[in-house]
Amino acid sequence: MSERECYGDGLCGNGAPEFHPGRAPRAGRRSGVILPMAERSSPGGQDSDTILLEAVKAAPRRSSIIKDPTALKSVGGRKKTVSFSSMPSEKKMSSAADCLAFMQGGCELRKVRPNARVYCRFYTLDAEQACLRWEPSKKDSDKARLDLCAVREVRAGKSTDTFRHNGPADHLAEEAAFSIIHGDEYESLDLVALTADVANIWVTGLRYLLSHPLAPGGGAGDEGSPGSQMRTAWLAAEFAKGDEDGYGIVPEDVAVETICRLCPRIKEAKVRLRFKEIQRSKEKLTSHVTLEEFQEAYCELCTRPDVCFLLVQLSQDRECLDAQDLRLFLETEQGLPQATADSCLDIVRRFEPSDMGQERGLLGLDGFTRYLQSPECQLFDPEHERVCQDMSLSLSHYYVSASYRSYLLEDQVHGRADLGGCLRALQVGCRCLELGVSDGPDGEPLLGVEHNPGPAPNHHHHHHHHHAAPVTLRSALELINKYAFLTSQYPLLLYLCHRCTPGQQRTLAQHLRKGRVLLAGKKLPPEEEGSEGEVSEDEEEIGGGGPLAGRRMTIPGEEELGVVLVVPPPPQPRRLRLRRELSDLVAVARTGSRSFYGHRAQQQQQQQGSPPGTPGGPAAAPHDAPCWTLCSLGEGEAGRLANESPEELVGFTKRTLTRVRPSSVRLDSSNPNPQGYWRGGCQLVALNQQTAGAMLDLHRARFAQNGGCGYVLRPAVMREEVSYFSAHTQGCVPGVPPQTLRVKVIGAHGLPKPQGAGSKGEVIDPYVVLELHGLPSDCAEQRTRTAAQNQDDPLFDETFEFQVNMPELALLRFVVLDDDYIGDDFIGQYTVAFECLQSGYRNVPLLDVSGGVLPHASLFVHVAITNRRGRGKAQRKGLSVRRGAWRGREYVSLRNTGVKALDDTFRSAGTPLKEAADLREDTQNATVNFKEQCGLPPVAKLKQCIQSLTTRLQTPEGPPGASLAMREGYPCLEPLGNLPDTTRKLLSAYDTMISAHRQLIENADSVQERIAQVHKEGMEFHEDLPKLVEREGLKGRKQSKAVESFAWNITVLKGQSDLLRGAKADALDALRQLALACEAFGLTAPLNLQYTPHHASDHSAHSRRGSTQGNGRI
Repeated sequence: MSERECYGDGLCGNGAPEFHPGRAPRAGRRSGVILPMAERSSPGGQDSDTILLEAVKAAPRRSSIIKDPTALKSVGGRKKTVSFSSMPSEKKMSSAADCLAFMQGGCELRKVRPNARVYCRFYTLDAEQACLRWEPSKKDSDKARLDLCAVREVRAGKSTDTFRHNGPADHLAEEAAFSIIHGDEYESLDLVALTADVANIWVTGLRYLLSHPLAPGGGAGDEGSPGSQMRTAWLAAEFAKGDEDGYGIVPEDVAVETICRLCPRIKEAKVRLRFKEIQRSKEKLTSHVTLEEFQEAYCELCTRPDVCFLLVQLSQDRECLDAQDLRLFLETEQGLPQATADSCLDIVRRFEPSDMGQERGLLGLDGFTRYLQSPECQLFDPEHERVCQDMSLSLSHYYVSASYRSYLLEDQVHGRADLGGCLRALQVGCRCLELGVSDGPDGEPLLGVEHNPGPAPNHHHHHHHHHAAPVTLRSALELINKYAFLTSQYPLLLYLCHRCTPGQQRTLAQHLRKGRVLLAGKKLPPEEEGSEGEVSEDEEEIGGGGPLAGRRMTIPGEEELGVVLVVPPPPQPRRLRLRRELSDLVAVARTGSRSFYGHRAQQQQQQQGSPPGTPGGPAAAPHDAPCWTLCSLGEGEAGRLANESPEELVGFTKRTLTRVRPSSVRLDSSNPNPQGYWRGGCQLVALNQQTAGAMLDLHRARFAQNGGCGYVLRPAVMREEVSYFSAHTQGCVPGVPPQTLRVKVIGAHGLPKPQGAGSKGEVIDPYVVLELHGLPSDCAEQRTRTAAQNQDDPLFDETFEFQVNMPELALLRFVVLDDDYIGDDFIGQYTVAFECLQSGYRNVPLLDVSGGVLPHASLFVHVAITNRRGRGKAQRKGLSVRRGAWRGREYVSLRNTGVKALDDTFRSAGTPLKEAADLREDTQNATVNFKEQCGLPPVAKLKQCIQSLTTRLQTPEGPPGASLAMREGYPCLEPLGNLPDTTRKLLSAYDTMISAHRQLIENADSVQERIAQVHKEGMEFHEDLPKLVEREGLKGRKQSKAVESFAWNITVLKGQSDLLRGAKADALDALRQLALACEAFGLTAPLNLQYTPHHASDHSAHSRRGSTQGNGRI
């Protein structure tokens, strides 16, 4: 069953229920809700692993099948291909020697020429590993070759001019492309493999040969590499622990237990099956395992090819990393600029399993694998595991984790009360609990509200729980007092819904007085002076009645049934007698949707003569309000307001807490999509915490980004006094730097079979779906190919790009599914806030349906974040964005208010706004051009660029062909001697980049001051805006448009000023990185790097996502 079928809400919908035609449900898929599949379950309830394990143990010890040697030959002659994991029977690439052996066998590659033609050729590595050969070719066989001694570098992906500027190359897969740069003029041989796996083999093997030109031929010399020696010695030592007699053999059970202990993600059945295959191939009569067989099985089963490729390409010392290699990896890929040799050696001490590696300070393949699987390399930024946001602001500035009727088991209408739901909600960090209270026996209020009022004693749903013992409010409050502040120390709100008589209200107040919580409920009006009074109790019906009366709506979650409801006219509000002592305990007064419409009317009146609350202004409640106000909206009405009046809803939430509750027709306790309400500014989106699924995954990810304390700051544009924000914004949000997120899904490991997949010998066909949730313009969904017959360790090697206009609202969700003809079964998922992403090579732990960790199941990905769209090219036109006449550049423009004094003031900001955009764009373009000249993608770090540049500057005489010179505080490179034209072109791109950074640094302050001055002058008109509008004769829609345009202009001015200030800080950081990188790669003698061309002002408010390098400031 898909998420849309399970929940009835589109992944990126606006939250309002919509009608959808009926669809046939499919067995459990992406939603995380797995339906029981009795027909697929094994007899006796055994899982597939147990059955497979028993079958292996029961198999005969000696195979009666003799393998046909001819079956081992490749089929199809020369056009063979390989995939590390597409078929379980294929051999994995576990070392550089395996890659070289494959290259010597050869395979078909497509050659892309500068004239855009594509040719198919068969490429091989010769037996001496000295040159590449290809055929067919018009050249002589001696000339159809490329000597490896002429190869300068090997680039992965489409990183040459041939790929970048040829149209036909756009249709070739990025992951399967690579280029061989050769000759003094740095010519490129541009190739595309049939699969990304084959491209990885060639890139890994060629880079290995370039790093080890003296390696003996035939690949045999690899056996003596330090990495190979470390692994062999370690496995021999582990094998010896089970070989108690010293005969060189161990029982199969001991060998299996040892491998499972060394590599916990490997399943026992899989290891036993591999040993059976070895025994059959050798026609052994015994089940004992030799050291050679033990090492063979371990290397084949436990080697992760993706990690092996990465290690070989990083290593400068034969398939292992020393402290310098590891430090370079941490700095350039993992975003740790302050890595030291000592910290790298500490990683070796903690993760390297071999004694030899520990003694030499080397990290081998197994140690590197363990490090990448550790919490230190997880996708989630550990800084967000603790409270990391400003917690001193007003309550309305935060999203609050809220639960809906968590005290009810089963469904939200007929479910019985139980304290376990409240406990679970508190344990996951909820800071708003709803408590329904009704009269109980002996004057003691009970937990649970009778929703069908009336004198009739028998209701149709009483039989659901008439045998269960009632839960008193006293016991519920005792549990809340005990567990309220164990997970979070921040305030807990109790959302009180009661229909108690005045007598029991007195008891209710006595119990609540002992607690340490904030009470949200009905409150007596200030003019009421008696001991009790009358208040209205709004019915929590679908949409809340009112403005939705007469609308036709579907039941959320039941769209496939085609049932349409007509919202009845709003009933007369129920009158409730409320005791004074209970009213006085209420700190947050609960209201209905009428408060929003009252706010709208009040705002319209203010615009007629008093200072306005602009679309971002706080006109929801007076400054001297006696208490906070909480407006409770049904999901239907909240979705309609978020869709039809997004600016007004955001303005309303500036001063008023707004809570969205699930529709009462969600009889199955399903949840709406909270994202649609969060982007409308609603602080509390109450969800059924007892119902697992995609919506609860999004909720948990949202509140995990601030230490799980239950409070998360809303975006700054929703908090500022005068600001403009609309969830319907297409393109850039004023003042918010857009980001480009690139995620490469490399592989998955330890995938379990879907729930219910218990048939014997069944394999899974997994694929990964990436979902981006945020603004409607940001929402996107992409998926990998299906790894057919791949069992539990598939490789994908696919890259996806997402444009993120509002990073503070964005959530990224990974879903792993099993491709099935009937329905795609759910395997696991992981959801994370965009602000919590770490760049580099990351481990993504997969979670099950209920949010628990799946043991040893994970994804391996590479993440890169930049503030450029599509490699620096403008992608789409945004709201009120004017395209410049040159370079296709986009400029954010100010709006005409229709008030002459205002427009004259704002008009003076046009020039500095354009200058600010040009300074930022020129710097970014120059940086991207330098990276492309280095053969690197725009997401590369500057240190990687200097590393590539250094290889070009190496001369046969020894000294590099350029040296660092500090000119007026800027790191410039001076050429030494005669250099090839391509190298001089690269140095010219470096000089252009430094010049652009200099222009930005030296002019940013003056431009920023001019923008800030216009912002200040504009704010001076804020108090007099109604009079100015009235003086111009603007009324109705024109009047509202003038106020809206004023807020837009103020937001743009402040945002552009902040962006320019942040760009200057990033430019200073980039210059420092360049100087440090030049020193690290020997382009200069050690320098005193305490230089600063201009002192950078503190910019703590600037997000680290705004940095082009994504590496933080050193």
